[in-house]
Amino acid sequence: MAALEQVERAGRTARRTAAASGTRGATPGAVRGEQRTRRQRKPSWFAAKLTSLRTALTAWLSRPLASFHLVLALCGMLAVIGTVMVLSASSVESTYLTEGATAYSLFKKHVVFLLVGMVVFWIALRLPLRVIRGASSTLLFVSLALLVTVLSPLGAVVNGSQGWIVVGGFSLQPVEVAKVALALWGAHILVLKARLAHLWRHVLVPLVPVALVMFALLMAQPDLGGTVSLGVVLVALLWFGGAPRGLFAAVIAGGVAGVIGLALIADYRLARVLSFLSPDTDSADSGYQAQQAQYALADGGLLGRGLGQGGSKWHYLPNVHHDFIFALIGEELGFLGCAVVIGLFAGVAIVGLRIATRNIDPWIRVVAGTLTVWLVSQAAINIGYVAGLLPVTGVTLPLISYGGTSLVVTLGQFGILANCARHEPEAVAALRTQGPGKFGTILRLRPPEPYRPRSKPAGGGRQPRRGRPPARNAAAARSRTQARQGRAVGRTQPRRGGRR
Repeated sequence: MAALEQVERAGRTARRTAAASGTRGATPGAVRGEQRTRRQRKPSWFAAKLTSLRTALTAWLSRPLASFHLVLALCGMLAVIGTVMVLSASSVESTYLTEGATAYSLFKKHVVFLLVGMVVFWIALRLPLRVIRGASSTLLFVSLALLVTVLSPLGAVVNGSQGWIVVGGFSLQPVEVAKVALALWGAHILVLKARLAHLWRHVLVPLVPVALVMFALLMAQPDLGGTVSLGVVLVALLWFGGAPRGLFAAVIAGGVAGVIGLALIADYRLARVLSFLSPDTDSADSGYQAQQAQYALADGGLLGRGLGQGGSKWHYLPNVHHDFIFALIGEELGFLGCAVVIGLFAGVAIVGLRIATRNIDPWIRVVAGTLTVWLVSQAAINIGYVAGLLPVTGVTLPLISYGGTSLVVTLGQFGILANCARHEPEAVAALRTQGPGKFGTILRLRPPEPYRPRSKPAGGGRQPRRGRPPARNAAAARSRTQARQGRAVGRTQPRRGGRR
């Protein structure tokens, strides 16, 4: 009996050991192979960190106010980068090209415009969107009046284009206001005609005729960059408004014809296009800016020459603080600085389209998508011609280039985008139940209004029958009504002598 118990105890110990090591019935070679497979299946440190980062980012993006916070962050970072680069780019021109000025003259003006733009940003963020939509028609008429006024003696000629209104030392560029007005009013018109979007005549009228009037006024200045930007706004409106796909071919063909016409009207624009097609033919005149911009980008290398150490601003690259500030970014901050700026505008594109897709109000969807495409396309055009990929058109880099009207209007656009982000359904529910939050308390923002679709017309939207002539007078209509009522009463009463 003792020997039998020892054998059973040894068997139990062997089975327990085999179960613990997972090697029951396995040879030593198979055990080593299984252990090697387990080590291979174990994720690496980088893969584990990447997975945790993706999980955390997904959880943060699922928050109700993630889009709103992203708009604030992107706008703030672009504005800070622009302020620093304007200080670096304008110091030389302020000192040597302006009499009695210091190195900070243009920088101080830029800061003033930035403060005014921040006020406009707050107003656009705080106003209810229904108020902004209601004022879109008024803003359109104001922008058309300004475009007409700029062609009067009040308009000033800058770089061969009469596109500025100068009164008492203050200047205004009406085309920037016209872009916002067309985006807001065009979205309003397209939403009202959403059920008729498949019919070309309802999509074209009155949106396209109003846009053509704006194009004609811009061509009279002439302003090629403003015309291209306004064309981008029109195409984005038609795209997000659900216009027929066949319409875009005609619109794009007309836009290309207009751009070619503007290029042929002015000799210096034609020279820019020709120098783009053949850069080495006239590098000392029309192609000088584009060539110097590429030299500045090449001198920067990977990390740049250092902030404030760029040599292109010492009169080698004209207008570096305005249209060609991206070249100075590449020279002083290098490829990494350019990559950061491009990444920020890519973030604007992603967040703006996210706002457009997450909203259920059709007007907000069209406005958010149009403003996003306008901002990103303007940045792409500026970066494209600085890098030599496009002809020079004189379009500013949003929030980074020096400018008055452009900076203020761009900050107003970001304010509208942030306002649209607060009207996402999840954000509306959170703000109306949990309070305004930190930013809402600091900025004194009102809770957003939930979206309420327009009520259907009386009678369930039923249309009157066709083919029946209208009554000539009230007596005839009354007699027909009495006759119908009499026939109805006769049908409900039983016949005499019949079964009840």
